[in-house]
Amino acid sequence: MRVTSSMYANNLYGNNNLKLNKELFDVNKQIASGLKIQYASDDIGVFTETMRLDNELTTIAQVKKSTESGYKFSNQTDVVLNEFTDDMNRMRTLLLQASNGVNDENSMDAISSELRGIEQNLRSLANTSINGKYLFSGSAVDTKPISDDGLYNGNDSELQAFLGSKNQQTYNISGADLFLGEEINVKREITTNVIPSNIIRDNPSLQQAGYTPSSGPINVNNTIRELMGDVNNVPDSSQKHFFYVSGTQHDGTTFNEQIKMKDDEKIDDLLTHIGNAYGNTASKKVVNVSMNQSGQIVIEDKIKGSSKLDFHMVGAVDYAGGGIGGPADVSNLDSLDTGSSDYLTAAGGPGLYIKEFIKSDYADASATPLSNDGLLYDRTQFSVSGNSAFSNISQIKNSDNSFATPSTKLVDVASGDTLDGKQFNIAGKNVAGIAFNAQIDFANSGTTFTIGGSTYDIFNADEPRVAVDADEMTYQQLMDVINMVVTDNLPSTTNIDTDYDEAVESSKFEGYTSLTHDGKIVFGDLNFITTKVELSLYDSNSGDFTTPASVMSFNANNAITVRDPKTDFFKTMDDIIKSVENYKLNPDSSTGEKRSVGMQEAISMMDDLQDHMFRTQSIAGAQSNRLTNSLERSELLEVSTITLRSEVLDTDLAEAALTLQQLTLNYQAMLSTVGKVSQISLINYI
Repeated sequence: MRVTSSMYANNLYGNNNLKLNKELFDVNKQIASGLKIQYASDDIGVFTETMRLDNELTTIAQVKKSTESGYKFSNQTDVVLNEFTDDMNRMRTLLLQASNGVNDENSMDAISSELRGIEQNLRSLANTSINGKYLFSGSAVDTKPISDDGLYNGNDSELQAFLGSKNQQTYNISGADLFLGEEINVKREITTNVIPSNIIRDNPSLQQAGYTPSSGPINVNNTIRELMGDVNNVPDSSQKHFFYVSGTQHDGTTFNEQIKMKDDEKIDDLLTHIGNAYGNTASKKVVNVSMNQSGQIVIEDKIKGSSKLDFHMVGAVDYAGGGIGGPADVSNLDSLDTGSSDYLTAAGGPGLYIKEFIKSDYADASATPLSNDGLLYDRTQFSVSGNSAFSNISQIKNSDNSFATPSTKLVDVASGDTLDGKQFNIAGKNVAGIAFNAQIDFANSGTTFTIGGSTYDIFNADEPRVAVDADEMTYQQLMDVINMVVTDNLPSTTNIDTDYDEAVESSKFEGYTSLTHDGKIVFGDLNFITTKVELSLYDSNSGDFTTPASVMSFNANNAITVRDPKTDFFKTMDDIIKSVENYKLNPDSSTGEKRSVGMQEAISMMDDLQDHMFRTQSIAGAQSNRLTNSLERSELLEVSTITLRSEVLDTDLAEAALTLQQLTLNYQAMLSTVGKVSQISLINYI
């Protein structure tokens, strides 16, 4: 077949016209849209890479939004904590002014008034919110964290900002950490609140020849005779001074110790004996026992991180001549009730002098109240306010120093490895004002409680339902028993679990027994605004020095806490300010509130609060810094990803323009060639 000119022209135009038109259309479309492709079918590789980069940009945008939100929250927290620091610095300055000993009552009142104002501002700061969300409520951001009574109402949850795959950053400081946090490096410190006098110096008739009285408060170099007195001016060589020490060691182990001393022994020797009761040895000290400038005994834990350390002591001297085995040498502190805490009365009358080192307003829980309110350690009644009765000793687990919860086993808090064979007494008046006395008998064969001549099983929650083993009994089960006894809702039978459960539920309509945030037992009366309830809970061994020490204490006339690993911010603030309101330089039970801390101790407490605040603020600052770095990194990644996406998807206009120009020239050349071929074909035709 002969190839004609027309066949050549048609082939040239037909094959290239469609191709060039498509290429021209594509390049014009790229120039118009600025994109290399419009649909996935245009270029699968470009489309896939673009989708990946788009997903990356979406993730970065989420990270930026989350980080920005967290940063605003964290930055505001840092600002508020700065204000906390400023206020606390001002408080410390005021405390130093108050404790310098030159202020009259008007000046002290002015200082305490300003301190209360700062306290109110601190509460306002604690309730700061941003965009309607409270800063210090944990994850309960809609809940006001600090109530008017200073209690924390939030939780301990963290708020997390999303910083990328498997990467989150906490951006809040919960009130549980800020106001109730724990500083494990703090060593617990406690003090007595009775300021002792030098009896021999104050009574010249007792001074032996050559006696030179020391000036100022009593101190460690004074003799036991100067601390406890005498009835003549001749020091005795016998051990006629008796000290009854009760307490709790760092690890939760309790102890009772009777210390016998002579006239000429030093107070420093007594402090050594006290230290030995805690476990001090010649080669190792677990506590420091000293006297402060007012003559009060101060005990400091040498081991960090425990809130268990506790102390109580009573001194007794027989001035009637009984000596060893006489009225002062007793096995049970109840026997000392016949003595007098007034030295002059004791020396001239009953002959038995009782020296209290710790005093409180807690009433004795026994059937026969003691005349000396500082005589007993932990056989005391709960304090009553309104419709509630409160204990004063936090229940703290031995293993990790955490507060007990309803599910905590009693044995985890108690001294020793088992409660088997122990007995607790629950005594007082019920909701109707009727006296009662109940006893809990712990046994691994089944724990029971007895009241009114009837003994009831305390049932476990397992199957089968049986009386709970002593070492399996929880605080909830203890509180159920307290609630039944105090509301007088007892099981209709002694050993049927359904009757027991029914009594537990019925008791909740008249009262509730619970644990506070700091592990203290509280009973609330649901029928009366002012309750008739009187309540005490104590080990049956309490006050008996012939038996092992109480394995647990719930309410006690114990030493006053000066330092502790656990923080209770607003309670501590209140205690600090009360020391100024009561004009107390040191804890002094003789005036004002008996258990009010002194201003000197308040300064130490403020120092601990400030240290806690500084450490917390450093955490908030670190959070803000990390969020800032994350935000900057996200912005850089966003720019980088957008640039890469542009390189993948966006049209290079210069390159596209050049391509358009080349395609246009090619198209024109093709048309020219086709035109010439067509002209030749026409000539041939002619």
